[in-house]
Amino acid sequence: MNLSDALARRPVVLDGGLSTALELAGHDLSDTLWSARLLLTDQDAIRSAHLAYYRAGAEVVITSSYQATFPGFADRGLTHAETAVLLRDSVTVARQAASEVDGRRWVAASVGPYGAMLADGSEYRGRYGLTRQALESFHRPRIEVLAEAGPDVLAVETIPDVEEAEAVLGVVAGSGVPVWLSYSARGTRTCAGQPLREAFEAVRGVDEVVAVGVNCCDPADVDEAVAIAREVTGKPVVVYPNSGERWDAVTRSWTGTPAFDPVRVAGWVEGGARLVGGCCQVGPELIRGLAVALAR
Repeated sequence: MNLSDALARRPVVLDGGLSTALELAGHDLSDTLWSARLLLTDQDAIRSAHLAYYRAGAEVVITSSYQATFPGFADRGLTHAETAVLLRDSVTVARQAASEVDGRRWVAASVGPYGAMLADGSEYRGRYGLTRQALESFHRPRIEVLAEAGPDVLAVETIPDVEEAEAVLGVVAGSGVPVWLSYSARGTRTCAGQPLREAFEAVRGVDEVVAVGVNCCDPADVDEAVAIAREVTGKPVVVYPNSGERWDAVTRSWTGTPAFDPVRVAGWVEGGARLVGGCCQVGPELIRGLAVALAR
């Protein structure tokens, strides 16, 4: 069964933050490549993190390619061909983890925003000052390599503004590769300030989009986002908020009080959410609780 068919039948459990699982396992991610650095140095650690989520009840894991980009690895001296190998490896490693558990599992290849490469919190602001053509040129090579690696879906995630979403959708439109699109948001607006209603309109006419929603937002913002996404698009909704804490790009640390409660998932599902998980600071134990809540 493909992921789209599964979504038509029932809610599906996503994983939590890959970086969170890696940090819980003792890995230092204080690097501009973030978790993508381990594609270079310790792919087994990534496999183990994926496996922890699968064993916790996640049915979909998101690959370590969020911050893996051709320019980012070029800064470390890697060639285009060497980076392409690492991007394909991100899908392979997730598949390896899936093979170690029973039951149907899916792999989502992460396509992070341009701002992630900058490693300065820009994915929570957007408006990089780039043209749509420049954004398409940035995203296209990575999307092509990841798509060729054979994931079940591309996770176009943490997109802060409509302009970048439209650029990515311009790359995937007509490709036949399933995609979900999720915005980073605050309240009922993208992080760049556009109304979510306008942002979700961007997926109209793009048949490749199998779900649309938000991620790495406050859990309190999910209910309204689900309602808007469902009303505007009629598509399955994907939601995976962070813990409720805020990322400080200057100190490279999380501040605030955790507010992720698996009990809230019932309301999200009732509103139309079909892909449900967590993002930053949401680890395997919280996903375990979410999976239990969904099974009730």
